[in-house]
Amino acid sequence: MKNNLILIGMPGSGKSTVGVILAKLLGYSFVDSDLLIQKSEGRLLREIIADEGIDGFISIENRINSAIDLERSVIATGGSAVYGTEAMQHLRSSGTVVYLRLSCEQLTKRLGNIKNRGVIIREGQTLSSLYDERSPLYEKYADIIIDEDNCDIEATVEKVFNSYTVSL
Repeated sequence: MKNNLILIGMPGSGKSTVGVILAKLLGYSFVDSDLLIQKSEGRLLREIIADEGIDGFISIENRINSAIDLERSVIATGGSAVYGTEAMQHLRSSGTVVYLRLSCEQLTKRLGNIKNRGVIIREGQTLSSLYDERSPLYEKYADIIIDEDNCDIEATVEKVFNSYTVSL
């Protein structure tokens, strides 16, 4: 059954915040895949990244996201979930994937210091280059793209809710 709503997008795009509100509006459960990873591994995301490296973390994230088996749930993924081909194919088969798109300028304002957020960013990489690397992947996997520029949380929730319920 394809009845989940899966949120993808850059760190700071509001996936978790928007997801909780959407779950309440839809009467769905809410799951944050980053929290599933932390629970499964018994470590914080930044500890997993420090211990396993970026590629190791992506492998763990792909494995855990590929095993998510839920119905009537809003699933907020980590920003790097789109690196996991198997996970993204699995999530797409279980629901509607919504990309919360925010311009790089807006993300920079929201995020501040990304090092403290457990963001997967390689040595020497900038937020702008990470944005350019990930944007095509988000677009590739999205069933719906929501443009968040100049939107507050309520406006984003309304856009997603309206787009998702029309697609059901």
